[in-house]
Amino acid sequence: MTKAEIIAEISTKTGLEKVDVQETVEAFFKVVKNAMIGGENVYVRGFGSFVVKKRAEKTARNISKNTAIIIPEHFVPSFKPAKIFVEKVKNGNK
Repeated sequence: MTKAEIIAEISTKTGLEKVDVQETVEAFFKVVKNAMIGGENVYVRGFGSFVVKKRAEKTARNISKNTAIIIPEHFVPSFKPAKIFVEKVKNGNK
């Protein structure tokens, strides 16, 4: 399902204009992105958590040149679904 399909479905179910729904969805994603860029986690009860995970510095190998490369410590975005959400997905596709 694409963002456009999500916007169309929300618009159909709520009776709101697609433009208004699109602005709301875009604003939600912008808030989530900005919070995560700032190092904050975002928790949506019953859906899941958007968390920033820290990856430690590590040594990797470039096999073609047989050299060691140091990958510095960095942060990556991650999503952890809520237990309720996981259960509904497990039971819903039967």
